[in-house]
Amino acid sequence: MTTTHQKTEHRDFADADEVRTFEHGAMEVLTVGGDDIGRMTLQPGWRWSNDVKPIAGTDLCEAPHFQYHVSGTLHIVMADGTEFDATAGQLTSLPSGHDAWVVGDEPAVIVDFYGASNWAKGR
Repeated sequence: MTTTHQKTEHRDFADADEVRTFEHGAMEVLTVGGDDIGRMTLQPGWRWSNDVKPIAGTDLCEAPHFQYHVSGTLHIVMADGTEFDATAGQLTSLPSGHDAWVVGDEPAVIVDFYGASNWAKGR
């Protein structure tokens, strides 16, 4: 992640540089300060292993993430068996090797500060 910023930037996800859509969700990507930041909106019924795995072509999500959870609940299961719910107001730092799905009837909205570059982009 780049930490040196050369200029002031003010961006809005409504004017994303790229929008990636997939079953039950989408991710808007902005490039800010040379880094890709993604906002994922994951609808009820979304599950990485069902909706993004066919795009990624891997058994588990191999993108590491550093995320802020804006709303909704995302259940995360790591390759080592660790699992937890991430909810609004929480941060997660996830290494590669995980699955995740939306819990309940509210969409999960997550801002991903690390890992958005290639997530749901395909090989």
